[in-house]
Amino acid sequence: MTEVQLHDGNRMTIEVHGHGPAVLLPVNPVPVEGAQADELRRWGADPALGRNLVDGLADGYRVVAFDYEGHVLGTPKPDTLTPDALAADLLAVADAAGVERFAYYGYSWLAVAGLQLALRTDRITGLAMGGYPPVGGPYAAMLKVTAAAHAAAIDPQPAAAVTGGGDDWSTAEFTMSEAQTRQFVTLYEALRDFDDRAATAELARRAVPGLCLVGSADAITYEERWGGVTVDLAGPVVAARAELEALGWDVTVFDGLDHMGAMQTVNVLPVLRPWLDRHLR
Repeated sequence: MTEVQLHDGNRMTIEVHGHGPAVLLPVNPVPVEGAQADELRRWGADPALGRNLVDGLADGYRVVAFDYEGHVLGTPKPDTLTPDALAADLLAVADAAGVERFAYYGYSWLAVAGLQLALRTDRITGLAMGGYPPVGGPYAAMLKVTAAAHAAAIDPQPAAAVTGGGDDWSTAEFTMSEAQTRQFVTLYEALRDFDDRAATAELARRAVPGLCLVGSADAITYEERWGGVTVDLAGPVVAARAELEALGWDVTVFDGLDHMGAMQTVNVLPVLRPWLDRHLR
């Protein structure tokens, strides 16, 4: 294991596994156990998701695994989690791992981070985005949701009510702190005017290979207290599929899967691994 210093001076542990072309994988490589694992399973998550992804790639790739989401939740960056800071942190990870050129796979907001990284470096050999559209992304909706979450952290209510996406969030207790939520407001405020179509056009001009993975049922509708918006992650991908493919992206839409379902290793690896094999070897 290696430690890397991030933009705010705090340090994060990274693990490097395998040999071959480098892949940055912002996942927790240590399986979650005990009561926390049971809770993750209750929500349809895989407590060993990160480890399974690492193991599925490490026989042919130099996999750099790091729990960036866990780090920012454990060490919040309420005023500094900007796109520039995200990119700087990810490049610091690559430097600490000793890799000059690398592909990147991230899911959900970590896919957003990957797109911001790809725009800021010429070191990236491929960008795989899961659970977030490369074009038509719901940045305005996410700003509303994160702002509502921040307000809830300041004045917590007994429960959240969200429908869609295959998860029953209506009884979920809200436990995130003010600092944890404010860092995501900072991020989406900075992305308020982000032009993702111009971004994907730039990556196409630079011939950066792209992969997009999403579940066809990946949309969540939030009640008024949580912004009163629908965060549609599948719709923009389906609508722009031909546009993305014309720009050189590979697009996979998992039929019937929601946000949790589409991130599972059994679905991701059969698509991600062949894509990496085509573009990195």
